[in-house]
This record gives sequence, structure tokens and C-alpha cells, in this order.
Amino acid sequence: MSLVGDKAAFVSDGFGVVHRKQASVYDVAAKLPHYAGGLVLAEVEVLRKLTDDTARPYVVVLGGAKVSDKLGVIANLLTKVDRLLIGGGMAYTFLKAQGKEVGNSLLQADQLDQVRGFLAEADKRGVELVLPVDVLAATTFAEDAPFEVVSTDAIPADREGLDIGPATRELFASKLADARTVFWNGPMGVFEFAAFAEGTRAIAQALVDSDAFTVVGGGDSAAAVRRLGLPEDGFSHISTGGGASLEYLEGKELPGVKVLED
Repeated sequence: MSLVGDKAAFVSDGFGVVHRKQASVYDVAAKLPHYAGGLVLAEVEVLRKLTDDTARPYVVVLGGAKVSDKLGVIANLLTKVDRLLIGGGMAYTFLKAQGKEVGNSLLQADQLDQVRGFLAEADKRGVELVLPVDVLAATTFAEDAPFEVVSTDAIPADREGLDIGPATRELFASKLADARTVFWNGPMGVFEFAAFAEGTRAIAQALVDSDAFTVVGGGDSAAAVRRLGLPEDGFSHISTGGGASLEYLEGKELPGVKVLED
């Protein structure tokens, strides 16, 4: 907020919170002359490129732990993208929905019907929905856990997948090779553990090597880029708002942006 004499104006430049209808984001802006700061303007401009007149092929890579965190964005993206690559912990619910056994891997059984619906919708719309074909299956969730590379058709009952495998890294990279627009949100594995960071590194490197318009959707993905030492200028844009960018792509109205338009 800027004060000049007895006059005040509100400049919103915290994109990471514009999806929250909070006093400091919405109420103050509604009561004062208000303006979007440079960061908010830049973020919205980038996200509009992912929803309006997007250069194709348009490929989205989603990872992270829980599919329940991304239900809305998946549903909306299935109406917009050409390919959807699914990795990370959320992939195991998709694999289970296909009838595969996932051992001790992260599974949200209460989301299986929803995920089966996504698989059917992707098929109906001609969206190529790509899942891992192999994973690093560990005996326990630990940095030094013994692991082996196994097919997603044969994950042992006593093991849990902690990263995508080498064949999946190559598969995903091939599906990104001809993309003109890419949005990535969510790691492919437990990137905080060195042994299980290569899947996330492979996706990030594929984006760096790409000629496409590439957007990293904030949150853990942005943290992974920095942790793995990849050049931030190798991406077209790294968003500062993980939750905000996902809600925008879900088609939701962002209160902190809407109030600036009034």
C-alpha cells in the first residue's frame, strides 16, 4: 500500500496469494484505488497463454503426491491439452484405476472412480494420457532404501514406487519433444532424496532442452529446479504461485485478480 499525503492506493504484487479472498488481498483492494503490480501482470499474461490460443501441441506434466489436490485442474485440462503426462505419487492411483497392482505405493482408493472417469474422458476427447511404464520400487520410504527398477505391470506387493524409472524418463521426454507449449506442476518422485530425484531432473531437463513455451507451476516444481541446480533462465517462466496457477488453470476466478479488474 502506498501513502501520499492523505491519499492511499493499493498495489497488489503478491501473485502467490491472489487465489485467497483475504483482507490483505481482497478487502483492502476493494476499498482503495488499486493497481496490479508488475509481477501479477506478468503472471496473468503467462497463464493466459496456457488457456487462450495456445500453441500446439500443448503438453501438461502433472506430478506430486495426491491426485485429490488436482482433480479440478485435470478435469479442465482434459478439455484443452493434447497430452497429459502423469507422474509422482498421484500416478499410482491412475495405475490402480487401470487394474494394475501398485504394492505399497501411495494410493488414494477413494479417488479411483474419479480417475476412471478421467481415463474415459481422455479417451473420448482424444487426449493422450501417458502414465509411467516403470518405477523405482523401494523397500521403505527412506533416502538410503534399497530399490529396483520394475515395470508398472509388476510392482511387488512389499515395495513402493518413489520415482519414475529410466524407461518412463525416456518416454516422457519423447512426448515433450515436439511440444510448442508445456506446463509442469509437481515432482515425478521424492526429489528430496538423491536416489529418487532423477525422474524430476529428467522432466526439468527436457523442458530446458525444448524450444517450446515452458512454464513451471511454482511450489515443489520450482523448488526442485533450484535444488537440482538447473538454470532458471532455461524455462520461459517459473511461476511464483503454485496454488494460484493451478486454480487459474482449473478455470476458477482468482479473487485477488478479479478485484483489480473492478
